[in-house]
Amino acid sequence: MQEANTSDVFNLARLNKAEELGTALVAVDANISDMRGFTPLTIATYNNCKEAAEVLLKAGANPDLPDGSGNTALMGVCFKGYYEIAELLLNHGASVNIQNQNGAVALTFAATFGHPQILKLLLQRGADRSIRDRFGKTPLDYAINQENEPCIQVLMEEPVS
Repeated sequence: MQEANTSDVFNLARLNKAEELGTALVAVDANISDMRGFTPLTIATYNNCKEAAEVLLKAGANPDLPDGSGNTALMGVCFKGYYEIAELLLNHGASVNIQNQNGAVALTFAATFGHPQILKLLLQRGADRSIRDRFGKTPLDYAINQENEPCIQVLMEEPVS
Protein backbone atom coordinates (compact mmCIF):
# COMPACT_ATOMS: atom_id res chain seq x y z
CA MET A 1 0.00 0.00 0.00
CA GLN A 2 2.82 2.43 0.86
CA GLU A 3 4.43 1.86 -2.56
CA ALA A 4 1.20 2.80 -4.34
CA ASN A 5 0.94 5.94 -2.22
CA THR A 6 4.52 6.87 -3.09
CA SER A 7 3.79 6.49 -6.80
CA ASP A 8 0.59 8.49 -6.38
CA VAL A 9 2.49 11.40 -4.80
CA PHE A 10 4.83 11.68 -7.79
CA ASN A 11 1.96 11.46 -10.27
CA LEU A 12 -0.17 13.99 -8.41
CA ALA A 13 2.78 16.39 -8.23
CA ARG A 14 3.41 16.03 -11.97
CA LEU A 15 -0.27 16.60 -12.78
CA ASN A 16 -0.66 19.57 -10.40
CA LYS A 17 -3.47 17.89 -8.47
CA ALA A 18 -2.84 19.89 -5.33
CA GLU A 19 -5.85 18.88 -3.25
CA GLU A 20 -5.35 15.16 -3.85
CA LEU A 21 -1.63 15.59 -3.26
CA GLY A 22 -2.29 17.15 0.13
CA THR A 23 -4.36 14.13 1.09
CA ALA A 24 -1.73 11.67 -0.16
CA LEU A 25 1.01 13.42 1.84
CA VAL A 26 -0.68 12.32 5.06
CA ALA A 27 0.75 8.83 4.41
CA VAL A 28 3.94 9.70 2.49
CA ASP A 29 6.99 11.80 3.37
CA ALA A 30 7.15 14.92 1.19
CA ASN A 31 10.91 14.38 0.79
CA ILE A 32 10.86 10.89 -0.72
CA SER A 33 12.93 10.41 -3.84
CA ASP A 34 12.83 8.10 -6.83
CA MET A 35 15.72 6.20 -8.41
CA ARG A 36 17.00 9.36 -10.13
CA GLY A 37 16.93 11.32 -6.89
CA PHE A 38 13.89 13.36 -7.93
CA THR A 39 11.52 14.36 -5.16
CA PRO A 40 7.84 15.18 -5.67
CA LEU A 41 8.84 18.86 -5.35
CA THR A 42 11.37 18.46 -8.13
CA ILE A 43 8.75 16.82 -10.33
CA ALA A 44 6.17 19.53 -9.57
CA THR A 45 8.54 22.42 -10.18
CA TYR A 46 10.08 20.96 -13.35
CA ASN A 47 6.54 20.64 -14.72
CA ASN A 48 5.52 24.21 -13.75
CA CYS A 49 2.96 22.92 -11.24
CA LYS A 50 2.84 25.81 -8.79
CA GLU A 51 -0.13 24.66 -6.71
CA ALA A 52 1.41 21.21 -6.19
CA ALA A 53 4.73 22.82 -5.28
CA GLU A 54 2.98 25.02 -2.69
CA VAL A 55 1.30 21.97 -1.12
CA LEU A 56 4.61 20.11 -0.98
CA LEU A 57 6.48 23.05 0.55
CA LYS A 58 3.77 23.50 3.19
CA ALA A 59 4.06 19.76 3.93
CA GLY A 60 7.76 20.17 4.67
CA ALA A 61 9.39 19.45 1.32
CA ASN A 62 13.01 20.61 1.39
CA PRO A 63 13.63 22.88 -1.63
CA ASP A 64 17.37 22.17 -1.52
CA LEU A 65 17.34 18.38 -1.88
CA PRO A 66 19.46 17.53 -4.93
CA ASP A 67 18.61 14.99 -7.59
CA GLY A 68 21.11 12.38 -8.76
CA SER A 69 23.13 15.04 -10.61
CA GLY A 70 23.15 17.43 -7.69
CA ASN A 71 20.55 19.73 -9.24
CA THR A 72 17.99 21.34 -6.97
CA ALA A 73 14.42 22.31 -7.81
CA LEU A 74 15.60 25.94 -8.10
CA MET A 75 18.21 24.98 -10.69
CA GLY A 76 15.54 23.18 -12.71
CA VAL A 77 13.17 26.13 -12.79
CA CYS A 78 16.03 28.45 -13.70
CA PHE A 79 16.77 26.17 -16.65
CA LYS A 80 13.12 26.15 -17.72
CA GLY A 81 12.41 29.82 -16.98
CA TYR A 82 9.59 29.43 -14.45
CA TYR A 83 9.87 32.77 -12.64
CA GLU A 84 6.87 32.34 -10.33
CA ILE A 85 8.07 28.97 -9.13
CA ALA A 86 11.60 30.30 -8.65
CA GLU A 87 10.13 33.02 -6.47
CA LEU A 88 8.02 30.46 -4.56
CA LEU A 89 11.07 28.29 -3.87
CA LEU A 90 13.12 31.28 -2.73
CA ASN A 91 10.28 32.40 -0.45
CA HIS A 92 10.43 28.94 1.14
CA GLY A 93 14.15 29.10 1.82
CA ALA A 94 15.75 27.67 -1.31
CA SER A 95 19.48 28.39 -1.31
CA VAL A 96 20.73 30.35 -4.30
CA ASN A 97 24.38 29.31 -4.15
CA ILE A 98 24.22 25.52 -3.93
CA GLN A 99 26.46 23.90 -6.55
CA ASN A 100 25.62 20.73 -8.48
CA GLN A 101 28.13 18.00 -9.38
CA ASN A 102 29.62 20.23 -12.08
CA GLY A 103 29.80 23.24 -9.79
CA ALA A 104 26.94 25.06 -11.54
CA VAL A 105 24.54 27.18 -9.50
CA ALA A 106 21.01 28.38 -10.23
CA LEU A 107 22.47 31.58 -11.71
CA THR A 108 24.42 29.46 -14.21
CA PHE A 109 21.22 27.86 -15.50
CA ALA A 110 19.35 31.16 -15.81
CA ALA A 111 22.32 32.74 -17.61
CA THR A 112 22.86 29.80 -19.96
CA PHE A 113 19.23 29.46 -20.95
CA GLY A 114 18.41 33.16 -21.26
CA HIS A 115 16.22 34.15 -18.33
CA PRO A 116 17.25 37.69 -17.32
CA GLN A 117 14.27 38.25 -14.99
CA ILE A 118 15.19 35.16 -13.03
CA LEU A 119 18.81 36.36 -12.94
CA LYS A 120 17.63 39.61 -11.36
CA LEU A 121 15.54 37.71 -8.82
CA LEU A 122 18.44 35.45 -7.87
CA LEU A 123 20.82 38.38 -7.53
CA GLN A 124 18.30 40.22 -5.33
CA ARG A 125 18.18 37.11 -3.13
CA GLY A 126 21.94 36.92 -2.69
CA ALA A 127 23.22 34.85 -5.59
CA ASP A 128 26.98 35.06 -5.96
CA ARG A 129 27.82 35.88 -9.58
CA SER A 130 31.50 35.05 -9.02
CA ILE A 131 31.03 31.32 -8.33
CA ARG A 132 32.95 29.25 -10.85
CA ASP A 133 31.97 25.75 -11.93
CA ARG A 134 34.42 22.87 -12.31
CA PHE A 135 35.32 24.20 -15.77
CA GLY A 136 36.34 27.54 -14.27
CA LYS A 137 33.39 29.41 -15.76
CA THR A 138 31.06 31.91 -14.13
CA PRO A 139 27.41 32.49 -15.05
CA LEU A 140 28.57 35.55 -17.05
CA ASP A 141 30.87 33.32 -19.11
CA TYR A 142 27.88 31.19 -20.06
CA ALA A 143 25.74 34.20 -20.97
CA ILE A 144 28.56 35.50 -23.17
CA ASN A 145 28.99 32.07 -24.79
CA GLN A 146 25.26 32.07 -25.63
CA GLU A 147 25.49 35.69 -26.87
CA ASN A 148 22.55 36.53 -24.66
CA GLU A 149 22.78 40.30 -24.36
CA PRO A 150 19.98 40.78 -21.78
CA CYS A 151 21.60 38.24 -19.45
CA ILE A 152 25.05 39.72 -20.01
CA GLN A 153 23.72 43.15 -19.08
CA VAL A 154 22.10 41.87 -15.88
CA LEU A 155 25.23 40.03 -14.81
CA MET A 156 27.48 43.03 -15.53
CA GLU A 157 25.40 45.49 -13.53
CA GLU A 158 26.96 46.71 -10.34
CA PRO A 159 25.68 44.79 -7.32
CA VAL A 160 23.24 46.69 -5.15
CA SER A 161 24.57 47.11 -1.64
